[in-house]
Amino acid sequence: MSNSNTPYRFLFAAGGTGGHLYPAVAVADEIKKIKPESEILFVGTKDRIEGRVIPKLGYKFKSIWIKGFARKLNLSNLLFPIRLLVSLIQSILISMKFKPRVAIGTGGYVAGPALWGASVMGAKIILMESNSYPGITTRLLERYADEVHLSFESSKKYLRRQNILKVTGNPVRENLGTTDKLSAKKYFGLDENKKTILVLGGSLGASSINRAIEKSLNSLIENNLQLIWQTGKNYYDHYKNLNFAAVKIFDFVEDMNKAYSACDLLVARAGATTIAELTVLGLPAILIPSPNVAENHQYHNAKALSDENAAVLIKDDELENKLQETILNLIKDSENLNQLASNAKKLAKPDAAKEIALSAIKFAQII
Repeated sequence: MSNSNTPYRFLFAAGGTGGHLYPAVAVADEIKKIKPESEILFVGTKDRIEGRVIPKLGYKFKSIWIKGFARKLNLSNLLFPIRLLVSLIQSILISMKFKPRVAIGTGGYVAGPALWGASVMGAKIILMESNSYPGITTRLLERYADEVHLSFESSKKYLRRQNILKVTGNPVRENLGTTDKLSAKKYFGLDENKKTILVLGGSLGASSINRAIEKSLNSLIENNLQLIWQTGKNYYDHYKNLNFAAVKIFDFVEDMNKAYSACDLLVARAGATTIAELTVLGLPAILIPSPNVAENHQYHNAKALSDENAAVLIKDDELENKLQETILNLIKDSENLNQLASNAKKLAKPDAAKEIALSAIKFAQII
């Protein structure tokens, strides 16, 4: 399975969600660009996003049997010890065959067994942590790591081995960029003279954001605003009849570059990928952390920005009362919008993927 002539063999343990997968892909792409002879293997679970996406991107993929431990009591939790044991054995066998020099994990339950297996076989271990409050996988694997790459300075206080921590940022897609505002608005069929709100609730959607936007819609339109509104697949049928000249409704926005380009103010969840993208692009944003994520990490992500006056934070349970007023106050205050955008840009780390790739290549050379 592996060509032992090249020292550049990298195992990526990434998946479960796009937030764990795409930063890993960004680093893998950079490694390939710098060292085209590299061999790269992704390890994940075959029924999650990585099982669909990775083979399409042309990378080798191996699956293990792990599944996350559900926070609510259910029967699949009883299988967890068996799944974990099987996954640890699978991970050792994968690493024995592939012989990675370096294993890179981006958090999420799949990283645990895969990185442990690689470290038993002597691979150097690099962890990438995109959330402000490090996840349990990162905290458990820290002792095996040679380097931990963080997205936020504020994450350092939650980890013990300060000498291996680097604040590198969260890698974003290489093609992330903006076109000019006019042509982006034209693309969506919007009025080039009106301010545009971009509403994102993640690919599945966020019911609380959708409800608050629906409640505010008339007022926003009366104030000469227009919207690009991604409702998410789960909610599209419920809201699609609200689609008209000033409101463009999508279940999923395919061309995010154009959506970001048209946007004067972003309203979104506080996932690590959204935060990395809005800082690289310098977008003013209202962030509404999801209350349904492990260890409330979206709240910590949003707070890290709001503490620097780089975004406005609204808690999910305050949304229906506060969103309309916050949007209207912000959009009329150009100075405040520009300040948020400029502060967000200061937090950006556009070279994160390249820095982590160079670090991985350096480790591959020194074993």
